[in-house]
Amino acid sequence: MSEACAALPASAAVAVIGAGAMGAGIAQVAALAGHPVWLHDLRPGAAETAIAGIRAQIDKLAAKGRLTPERAAAASAALRAAGALDELRDAKLVVEAIVEDLEVKRALFTELEARLADDAILATNTSSISITAIGAALQRPERLVGLHFFNPAPLMPLVEVIAGRATDTAVADTVFATSAAWGKTPVRARSTPGFIVNRVARPFYAEGLRLLQEGVCDPATLDAVMRDAGGFRMGPCELMDLIGHDVNYAVTRSVFDAYYGDPRFAPSFVQLELVQAGHLGRKSGRGFYDYRDGAPKAEAATAGPQPRPWRIALNLGHPVGAALAKRMYASAAQPLQTLSSVADGRIATLDEHTAVFASDGRSATAIAAALGLPAVVTIDLMLDPATARRVAIGVSAHCTDVARDAVIGMLQSAGLAVSVLADSPGLAVLRTVAMLANEAFDAVHQQVCSLEAVDIAMRGGVNYPIGPVAWAQRIGLDRVLAALDHLHAHYGEPRYRASARLRHAVLASPRP
Repeated sequence: MSEACAALPASAAVAVIGAGAMGAGIAQVAALAGHPVWLHDLRPGAAETAIAGIRAQIDKLAAKGRLTPERAAAASAALRAAGALDELRDAKLVVEAIVEDLEVKRALFTELEARLADDAILATNTSSISITAIGAALQRPERLVGLHFFNPAPLMPLVEVIAGRATDTAVADTVFATSAAWGKTPVRARSTPGFIVNRVARPFYAEGLRLLQEGVCDPATLDAVMRDAGGFRMGPCELMDLIGHDVNYAVTRSVFDAYYGDPRFAPSFVQLELVQAGHLGRKSGRGFYDYRDGAPKAEAATAGPQPRPWRIALNLGHPVGAALAKRMYASAAQPLQTLSSVADGRIATLDEHTAVFASDGRSATAIAAALGLPAVVTIDLMLDPATARRVAIGVSAHCTDVARDAVIGMLQSAGLAVSVLADSPGLAVLRTVAMLANEAFDAVHQQVCSLEAVDIAMRGGVNYPIGPVAWAQRIGLDRVLAALDHLHAHYGEPRYRASARLRHAVLASPRP
């Protein structure tokens, strides 16, 4: 059966087990799609309370004109609480959204299997537990599929449809079509640790934590660079504070353990220390940031104003050089010197001693040593150098303060806030994006999902500004591979090994 197979009809009853935030959100989505919906929870009164909350949300949407009164009334009327599992016997789809515990889920699905019709589909909203392992307890594991929503379910578009080893293709196809009919963006994944999003997203947190551990920058500066240069909606520190460090650390440990200690997924001592201190983020009042009343707001480290140097030779053959030239021409007080191309690929030359390069996964000091240059400043990756508000730079060991400030002045004259990071390979955005792309290619290499699915998943599930595969292609797969190889050479750790799929893609790319 293909992805074009029929979705469950709106007349098909849907049951949701678990009346927490996720279960209630799923119930709301199904009710708004026109299904009769039963909501069940073991806690007395929990389902009724959740339904009252869902109806209030539906009323708000109607009041704002996002729903017609008729659709709102029908969705509210479709919701009912089920006091016992026996009341769900006519459900055609049951979605479980309870505690993340394998044995508890197995016990629930065993009970459901005994009560439901043979053609009923069993779905689990698990974010990390193997679909195959859950289904192993069933007489008919082929009817079990993963249906992973993202919180808040009514707003987040992505749904991961996960097939276990025994999952019937027709079951996965029906759930895929049904979630699309509900207005969601489904992607297919194989049941492997972390599925797509929770696996591919690990470097976003891991590289940020590594930079903090090495003292490359502080949390506020890291977050500002990732937002204002990288285009991410939130930086890794503020996102981990929002998720909760206990939750984020537990997911990291789960993926790390499931992959038999693969160092790419290694947890961080920085985050462990926060968990041990009880600094779990927003919910505890403290994390990387202090959320208590009266606490001062942490500010990003931003270089003070510097004059624009008189002589700037920009390489218009480099995309960043061309973008900087355009930005500086708009407010130029002096003429700019431009170069059509430079043999060593530098972005700019300020004098006979100072050269500016795009970060390539090496430190500024390593580039200076390799090229025999006295002063090198590296510029971090920007999602769009024509519109970025901030950029991070690294400064080589023998670069003088005067040369550094001249580069800062050049970048400021292009309208960029500048954050000076400790000289580190790949700086912040490049190393994070390279690692995200590497993980994306490796997920495809291990047949977890398709190249298309991984980009859809990362944009729809965690709001990345562009999918990691598309981003790598925009940067240039060869540049991403070079950055990873440089990181691997610098650290000597398998954490930074390049995916075989990425390396093959580079070798297979058309040659100029």
